[in-house]
Amino acid sequence: MAKLYFRYGAMGSSKTANAIMVRYNYQERGQHALMVKPSVEQRDGDCQVNSRSGLKCPCVYMEQLTDELVLKHDCVIVDEAQFLSQEQVRQLVHIVDDLNKPVIAYGLRADFRGELFPGSAALLAWADTIEEVKTVCWCGRKATFNTRIQDGVVVKQGEQVMLGGNESYTSLCRKHWEEGNLGPI
Repeated sequence: MAKLYFRYGAMGSSKTANAIMVRYNYQERGQHALMVKPSVEQRDGDCQVNSRSGLKCPCVYMEQLTDELVLKHDCVIVDEAQFLSQEQVRQLVHIVDDLNKPVIAYGLRADFRGELFPGSAALLAWADTIEEVKTVCWCGRKATFNTRIQDGVVVKQGEQVMLGGNESYTSLCRKHWEEGNLGPI
């Protein structure tokens, strides 16, 4: 029986590398996993998923996903799932419940303000299995907060979605996020 998995973690926890490796594991066994991402995520280029570790693979946009395309695959893997709408999460539920295909969604749980993304909130409510992908703060504690940085300072106000990488974000533990403490430079 297929399941909807939500694997969340702070930035830098290797979610995308994990997603690409799961796809590879399916391929290694002669199966076909479809990599998907929301079209708002354009940093890696058109229809491409890249991890910070250098792993990459082709993908389709969530907006292009059809039942016919899903049925040609053994599994659907979604990267950057925090950017999904509630309607798109319900489409993933349809894929699991009606098409009997497992879906593994990777994404952030909360934004730089500590608030849930709409896609993450829907996945937390609807996923069959929820797993945390862990990373650490500069102090060694578990990092759970995605921290936006501008001009070397922690920012806690602004638009929820601002695409960026290491130049704009880091992961901190709750204490250092609250303090705005980026650690020793």
